[in-house]
Amino acid sequence: MNNDTILKLGLKIRVERQKRKLSQEKLAELADLNRNFVGLIERGETNVTVRNLEAIANALKLDIKELFNFVI
Repeated sequence: MNNDTILKLGLKIRVERQKRKLSQEKLAELADLNRNFVGLIERGETNVTVRNLEAIANALKLDIKELFNFVI
């Protein structure tokens, strides 16, 4: 993924998390990830594996492909 895509993906995850009124800590808990890692993803500061994206999507009750809909 290029940097622009990583940034958009992170923003999409943040928007979806906030829609559900979840903290980064709660999303991390639901996805079995580290809270700091969730923050890095949302800020576009790290690349993320498909496995972790799937865990985030499941925690947000979304299909993983919906995370790539950047029209926000």
